[in-house]
This record gives sequence, C-alpha cells and structure tokens, in this order.
Amino acid sequence: MSQSQPIPAHDHSPTSPLSIHDMTVSYHRRPVLWDVDLDIPDGRLVALVGPNGAGKSTLLKACMGMIPRTSGEVHVYGKPFEKNRHMVGYVPQRESVDWDFPVSALDVAAMGLYRKIGWFRPVGRAHREMALEALDRVGMADFAGRQISQLSGGQQQRVFLARALAQNARLYLMDEPFAGVDAATEEAIVGILRSMRKEGRTVLVVHHDLQTVSHYFDDVILLNMRVVAWGPVKEVYTGENLRKTFGGRLTLLSDAAEAFASRPGS
Repeated sequence: MSQSQPIPAHDHSPTSPLSIHDMTVSYHRRPVLWDVDLDIPDGRLVALVGPNGAGKSTLLKACMGMIPRTSGEVHVYGKPFEKNRHMVGYVPQRESVDWDFPVSALDVAAMGLYRKIGWFRPVGRAHREMALEALDRVGMADFAGRQISQLSGGQQQRVFLARALAQNARLYLMDEPFAGVDAATEEAIVGILRSMRKEGRTVLVVHHDLQTVSHYFDDVILLNMRVVAWGPVKEVYTGENLRKTFGGRLTLLSDAAEAFASRPGS
C-alpha cells in the first residue's frame, strides 16, 4: 500500500512482528525520519530500500532504542519493544564492528545466547554446542576457533548471522547483510533467510541491490525519510514508486523540515 495518512494507533495489528506508529527521528533538530507508520507482516522476508541517507539504518536503530526517537511508538507482537526485546535479533553493519577484538567465531556466536546464559557467567558446554550449531547452519563450523580478525568479510558476516540465529528470535532486523560479501556468501545468506521464513520467522533487511529485491523478498518498504510505499513486492515495487523514492529527496527534505519546524515545542 502507499503511505499517506498515519495509521491510528488502535488500528495497528497486535499480531504484527513489528508495528511502528508515527515515528519521527531527528538529529540536531533536523528530521531524519518523518512520520513513519508500518505494520510488518508475519513470516515474511521484507526489504527496506531507499537512497543513501534515507534513514534505513536509523529506522532499525530507532526501533531498538539504540538512538532516541523524537516521537512515535514501536511494538513487537503487540507489546512495547522493551517488553519483547528478547524476541528480536539484530545483525549490524559489518563496518560498525571492531573486528580486531580478540574473540573467536564461536565466542561471537555464543554472544547470541547471553540472555539465556547471563552476563559475566561462563559459557557452558550445552551453550557452546548451541553456538556451534548456529555456526554450522551458516557454514562456519570449521572456523569456530578462528579469530574473527582472521576471517574474510563474507565469513565475518556469516558469523554475525550465526550470533543472531543463536538468539532463536522471532523477528530479525539486518542492516545490509549482503554488503561486501562474495556471490557464494550472498547465495548462502539468501538460503538461510528462506529457511528462517519457512520456520515462521520474520526478517527485515536493509538492502541496496535493486535488481535482486524481487528475487529475494516477499515485501518491500520504499523509504526516503518517510515511507513512500510499502507492501508485497509484486504490487509496490514499480518504476513509479522507485522514481518517487530515489528522485524526490529534495522535495521530501523540504516538506519534512517545514513540518518538523511547525510542531509545538520545536
């Protein structure tokens, strides 16, 4: 569907893995995201697409409370994110990680189990086996003892995906998991995402390759500060909507800045 008026808060689906109501994020009083309203469908692979600087990574981080929201609410399966945080797995951009930190691939995968283990408690045998299973699922079991700094970019991305899988979450937010990986790794990640969908999990992916959206994903969100359009790929991923998303940034910036400045207390 095309984004027009915000969805009334009481009309958001309580069964949606991720509901965003009237969310605005600003840096130094300049809007970065503007009046975002979404209900992510359950058990789907969803692409988040837009030009550089459109607010895609910001949207994921704002949903998780990693950066403050100027306004808006975020619910996971009908409850505030803070109450259902354990149901969400997150894969950050590879560039945002300190790969020189002296830990092994197995250590990283086990980090996805810390909610079960408890912080500052030793990782037991059962949990190590769970982490190894996650590594095996992404084809990295043979590298379990390898320091992450010694892995290739594609291997590092697989390890972080294993960490997320170890969480056994129902909703996954992934920030550019295909960035900087080779074709074999990309194919492997797509296979993993499809198996997650088969298990009933929902995955929201920041994605840049416009040519593969229709091949990899069920639904798409076209974002340029605000949601231009969202829904099933077959209905929403059109040339007209792409032109609105990638060609109208100056207009959106002007409209958003004017609307934000006119808010009470701005």
